[in-house]
Amino acid sequence: MKITVTVTANDAGQRLDKFLTKTYRRLPQSLLYKAIRKKDIRLNGKRCDIADRLKEGDVLSLFLPEDVLETAPPTYEFMHASRQLAIVYEDEHVLLLNKPVGLLVHPDDREFTDTLIFRVQRYLYEKGEYDPAAENSFAPALVNRIDRNTAGIVIAAKTAVALRILNDKLKNREIQKYYLCLVHGQMPRQEDTLEGYLEKNEAQNRVYVSTQPKPGARTIRTRYRVLEHRDGLSLLEIHLLTGRTHQIRAHMASIGHPLLGDGKYGTNQQNKGTGFNKQALCSYRLQFDFATPAGELDYLNGKAFSLEQVWFADAFRRGELVSAGSSG
Repeated sequence: MKITVTVTANDAGQRLDKFLTKTYRRLPQSLLYKAIRKKDIRLNGKRCDIADRLKEGDVLSLFLPEDVLETAPPTYEFMHASRQLAIVYEDEHVLLLNKPVGLLVHPDDREFTDTLIFRVQRYLYEKGEYDPAAENSFAPALVNRIDRNTAGIVIAAKTAVALRILNDKLKNREIQKYYLCLVHGQMPRQEDTLEGYLEKNEAQNRVYVSTQPKPGARTIRTRYRVLEHRDGLSLLEIHLLTGRTHQIRAHMASIGHPLLGDGKYGTNQQNKGTGFNKQALCSYRLQFDFATPAGELDYLNGKAFSLEQVWFADAFRRGELVSAGSSG
């Protein structure tokens, strides 16, 4: 069977082999490499190599069995996700979303259907901005992620070019992330930068923080600023200088100030009677701070986006929360 595929803007920049394995999931790698050697796969009518980078407008000719050229099914899993989506900002390239507590960003072995990424894909599909049948390999994707029981801003890329740029900016720490959290006790300083070493235990789904380097442990840096203190609790703004699993929760607990409601890194005794059974943590502000050119996304440089309301901060400021260890 022969088919031709024209490379779109969302597919450009990928290696030939990566593009084909994502587009044709039933195509074995052994057959892919053999077909390239035998010229049963051609790029713009010519012999090609697995490492060739695709450009918009390139034409691939595939002389392969019909069964390995099957693409996405006509029904989509994301259509079973909820339509509920709190949009903080949207343009042609990006979406900023306020993820609620309890919602997974990506599917796991317990929840597959209703996740943030599937809600995004359903939203864009119904809006006419995403059509899986018209895409060879791209799907809207999340740039950053936060824990299921943490709320706050998550970035979604609507185009492949946005995804590539934002992944690069996140890796190079050109997107600044700020959190609000409530911790038990009064902080030793009004503001400080904490440094430590974080070791991940996959079996326990938790991390451990120490002040000394250990094999396999990664350096962490967490900057905090005290906004208010009352009734045995402190409201902090956290600037995440490194982004490790459970970093804020574990780092604050390691210095004796666990987050309100955090049963994993705090204690039930501290949280008893507070009404919080999930950590009081929210990714409430993002700032695009590009130090290098961002191409199509240069217009975002210097912009910041914040959540106007964070439920636990509002309750704290109204005097409705008291630490179990407080005498009032």
